[in-house]
This record gives sequence, structure tokens and C-alpha cells, in this order.
Amino acid sequence: MDHSAHNKLISFIWSIADDCLRDVYVRGKYRDVILPMVVLRRLDTLLEPTKQAILDEVKFQKEEMQATELDDAPLIDASGYVFYNTSKWTLQQIFGTATNNQQILLANVEEYLNGFSDNVKEIIECFSLKTQVRHMASKDILLDVLEKFVSPYINLTPDTVEDPEGNKMPGLSNLGMGYVFEELIRKFNEENNEEAGEHFTPREVIELMTHLVFDPIKDNIPTVMSIYDPACGSGGMLTESQNFVEEKYPSVDISRDIHLFGKEINDETYAICKSDMMIKGNNPENIKVGSTLSTDEFAADRFDFMLSNPPYGKSWASELKYIKEGKDVIDSRFIINLPNYWGESETVDATPRSSDGQLLFLMEMVNKMKSLTSGSAGSRIASVHNGSSLFTGDAGSGESNIRRYIIENDLLEAIIQMPNNLFYNTGITTYIWLLSNNKTAARQGKVQLIDGSLLFKKLRKNLGEKNCEFSAEHIEEIVHTYLDLNTQERSLDEQGDPIGIAAQVFDNNDFAYYKVNIERPDRRKAQFNPERNESLRFDKQLQEPMVYLYEEYGNKVYETGFLKEQQKATLAWCEENDISLNAKARTKLLDLKVWQKQLNLVTIANELMAAIGETEYSDFNQFKRDVDAHLKSSKTKLDASGKNAILNAVSWYDESAEKVINPSSSLI
Repeated sequence: MDHSAHNKLISFIWSIADDCLRDVYVRGKYRDVILPMVVLRRLDTLLEPTKQAILDEVKFQKEEMQATELDDAPLIDASGYVFYNTSKWTLQQIFGTATNNQQILLANVEEYLNGFSDNVKEIIECFSLKTQVRHMASKDILLDVLEKFVSPYINLTPDTVEDPEGNKMPGLSNLGMGYVFEELIRKFNEENNEEAGEHFTPREVIELMTHLVFDPIKDNIPTVMSIYDPACGSGGMLTESQNFVEEKYPSVDISRDIHLFGKEINDETYAICKSDMMIKGNNPENIKVGSTLSTDEFAADRFDFMLSNPPYGKSWASELKYIKEGKDVIDSRFIINLPNYWGESETVDATPRSSDGQLLFLMEMVNKMKSLTSGSAGSRIASVHNGSSLFTGDAGSGESNIRRYIIENDLLEAIIQMPNNLFYNTGITTYIWLLSNNKTAARQGKVQLIDGSLLFKKLRKNLGEKNCEFSAEHIEEIVHTYLDLNTQERSLDEQGDPIGIAAQVFDNNDFAYYKVNIERPDRRKAQFNPERNESLRFDKQLQEPMVYLYEEYGNKVYETGFLKEQQKATLAWCEENDISLNAKARTKLLDLKVWQKQLNLVTIANELMAAIGETEYSDFNQFKRDVDAHLKSSKTKLDASGKNAILNAVSWYDESAEKVINPSSSLI
């Protein structure tokens, strides 16, 4: 469908919310009605032409075959899709026969919903559509909503039709339906201020990914293939990959058999994806709902191609119990073997920090690669990540182990940096990781880094955070640079600013490193003097506000109740001076016992100074022995933390001092 017709359709659907739902739903809940109704009406329009054939088949099975339970297969054949509806109703008929009796209207709609095949009933359940329908009926708006969705001025059918004025309305293709879904979801997310990770992949990014995955093997694309997305959302990555292969690389001798697989944790998005699969004739049973990290739904499957934009910066703490028991990893997807420093193979943890699970999705895809020993051509992966996957984690950490496993097993072909603000709800820097376990000879042992961050054209109007996009020429330039394994420097424009693309090819070993801790002995000098002793009056973590209070009020801070009286003024001073205190720190600052404890340290330090003197020690070991001896002889009560606080306050590192022999005395 053309761009203007698409925008007009989106605007019409968007207006339904304000026209019908404003006084019944809060704005954030509009999507709970609009999205399932769009899906329902689309399915309804597809089944309308075969409605009579379905009813005839139902009558045949019940009357002629005396069936007590309907047989799915003939009904699917009659409908022409992998779903059907056995009720006598269509949405148009329900609206056309409706009266002002909301109970009758509700009963007809529920009869219609109950007539769907089980795969559609699951979608209805995921959307909680029956609950929404009952709520709309109770508020007398169900008929108004139906009227909008069966309006002759909206065309959700695949065929071109005319509106009442004779204007042609182009049909909505399956691909166009996918655009409608994602544009509506994007607008709802933007309206509700969804967080940055809740975004959909722009179509030009998917186009780039499909080129990178399929173009290198264009002469060897299998006629039977599987494509997998472990975080499939509404299914855009899957269906666009299928469209790309079928349109750009059609099989001459035999039609391609493409099987799409995916998993999605969000019920609503899963319902959209599954309905999209059904509409396009794909097997909806290959789309699963739930957490990919918690349950390995496709444990026995291996896939030819995998494309994904997994959530990044998202905690996986809720899935932790399914992956680890204590420190032990119990999910085989995230256990890997790597050689240690001496070349011996050992089992290591391949789980990143619990605050960001994007690398777990990458390992899930690596785990699902087809082995070359099985006679396959291997697998290819394209996955979107932010910078965290590149940079976080020291050597030996879960993140580093994952990167090391991928590179040492020669799986990483390229990493492509994309422009900022390319995605709808996040402006952060993003990268495409391209993996293969069947590299060409030229790529073996190599990793290509491509910087395409300056390749973009500005949008005339921002779409959320998205203010730019790839053009077809940009995609072609990136793909050409990748396919030719180019090393390339950026050009400069007339003003001397860098433009264009940059690329560099590295050996795998260029990315290897070890983290080595260089330790040196602690050497300390120590000396009691009044200034150092006085510093103990203030807790190090509350130094500034405590100094302020003492300088402002002197010894009044040690009077009972005084600090509490100054709470408002103290906190106002902290705010004026950009000092941020959490609840625990505020309580501690105004606690008289804390002040008395610090004052006691000053008193003891002064007593030690009187006994030991103000001599500067070059041997901290002797200094500590003298302090311990006096504390013992004077029977001064001082806990370990208090003694360490005093020793820290009156000692400092000095290369000319003696080594601190006892490690426990190395306090700083």
C-alpha cells in the first residue's frame, strides 16, 4: 500500500480511541482495545469470503457425519487459512442487526468470539479481549467501537474497495498489516512514555540485517530453511526475512519452504505475532510465549538463520533461578569450555551480570547453530546490541568469557556500528553483530569492524527518538564494504569534517587480553598531630555536612535534640550545595550517637599522642605495635573499626618507608 494510504489508515484507527474510548478508558489503556480490535477485524475480513463455505462444512459434519466434535482439517481447507470461525456471525452482520440492547449485542459478539478455532482463541485470551468487550458493553460503547471498525471508510481487507463516495481504498497486504501493527504499537509506547528498551526495529535496519545474512550465500541459500528470533516481538524480523528471501532470491526450480520460529515474553505482542503468522500462512505453533531465558522451548532444534534485536539494558534477575543455583550455572546453553592460561580446557560461566541479559540471547542463538558435522551449511546470525556487549566485563567475567568463546571459535565475522537515534525509543549507539560457523577462507581468523555511524539521512519529522534513517544507498555501501572485506578510511568534506564509512580488518588474536593485577608492598609513614587527630571528628562519608554543622554550631551538636531541630536547615544546605544524601545517610548525619562515637575517636587519638608523642615513624609496623601496647596498658576500650579509623587518619603511603609486613595492617 502507498505511504499516504498507510498514514490515513493509521490516523483513522488512532482516532477511534479519542472518539469512542475517552470517557471510559484512561489514555494509557486505549491500546488494550484498539490493538485486539485491529487484529480481530483483520481476521474477520479474511474469513468473510469463505463464511458460507465454513457454515456448509459445519452443517455437513453435524448433520451428515453426526459429528459430536468438529474436525479441524476440512474447516481449515474451507477457510483457506490455518484458522476459521464456525459462528453464523461476521462483525459486519453483528453491527447490521444490532439494536440498543447491549446484552443482546454482547451475547452476539461473545458467540462470534467463541466460534473461532483454538489458535485464535489463544490470541483472544492473550489480549483479554472478552474482558474488554464486556467492559465496553457495560459502558454502552461496544456498538460505537464496532461501527468504527466496520466503517466503509476503513479498509482492512487485502482487496481494493471503494468508499461510499466512490474513492478507491487500496487493499492492505500482509506486509502492510505488519506496518500498521508496529506503527500503532510505537505510537502507544511513545504516548505512554515506555522505557528505551521497549522499541521495535526500524525496517531499514532489518533490511540491512537481511542483506548481511543472506547476500554472502546468495548462490547457496537452501530451498528448505528455518529462521529463528528468540525475542521476536510482533514478528517483524521473521516476516521481513521471509519476504526478503522470497522476493530477492526466489528459487527457480522449486518454491522455497521457509519455516519461521520465535519466542516472545509479552502476551500482547505475542498475540500480534501469532496472528500475523496465521494471516501469512506460516505455522503459528512455531511461535511460543514466555521467557526465552527461563525455558529452552527449542532445545532440540537447530536453525539455519537467526536474526534478533534482543532487549538490552534489561535485568534478567527474575530468570536467574532458572539459569543458576548459587554460583553454579545449571542451563547448558550458558556453560562453555575454554582453554585456561596453560592451555587446558575448563568449564566456565557464560552468564553476564544480572542487570543486562542481551549476551544471554546471543548465546541462545550460538547454541542453536547447526553443526557442520551434521552435513549442513552451518548457521548465520545477525543480532543488534548496544555498547555494553562490547565493553563490559573484565577478563574472566561472564561477558568476557562469551566474547572470548565467540572469537576463539572463529564465529564472529563483523560488527557494524549504526548511527545514534536510529531506533524509535532510544538514541543510544547500537551495533549489529554478524556471526557464522562456516566462514569463507578469506574471513577465517578475521573480524571486520565497520563504522557506519555517519551514514544516515535526517527525517523531516522525528518518530519518537528516531530522527534519522538509512537510505538504500547507505545500506548498499555497508553491504559492499562487508562483502569485499574492505579496509577503508573515512573521507573528508570541504570543511574538513569526516564523512562516509570506515572499516578495518583484525586478526582474532588482536582482541585477546589477560587482566593482570600488579601488586606492590604497602609502605607507610605515621605520626600523631592535632590536625590529623581532629579529622576523626567527622565520618568520611559525611565529611562536608558534618564540617558545616560543627563550624556553624560548635559543641551544640553534642546536645540532646539539637541536631533534630536543625534537620530542615541542614537538608536545605545540602541541597543548595548539591550534596545528595539517601535516607540512611540523612539519619546517620543527624544521629547524636554517631557524633559522640567520632568525638570519642578524637579523644583516644589525643591520649595516644600524649603517650607516644608526635614523632614521625618510617616503620608503620613499629608504630602499630606502640599503639597496641598503649591501648592494652591503659585498658582503653576500642573496637577494630575504631582502631583502623585512627590508624588510617594518622598514616600515609610513602615509598621511602619500610614495608608493611602484616597484610592486615595495610589499611588503605
